[in-house]
Amino acid sequence: MKTMSVGDFKTNFSEVLKRVIAGEEIGILYGKKKEIVAKIVPKTPVEKPGRKLGILEGKTKVTFGPDFKMTTEEFLGL
Repeated sequence: MKTMSVGDFKTNFSEVLKRVIAGEEIGILYGKKKEIVAKIVPKTPVEKPGRKLGILEGKTKVTFGPDFKMTTEEFLGL
């Protein structure tokens, strides 16, 4: 990972973006101690874990009364 100060980052912003798009990670240094306070990384699709379906199967029961009515718009929340 390449690092650069805030001033260098501001001066070379377009070049930094091109490097990040190419897959490079850039650390931003700040303060007297020149500590890394931020990291710019390429955008990657976030993979969400799949939902486990049926975890309540057989543990609950839903019943609707005979007078229950709901329009399609109400069901869809429109």
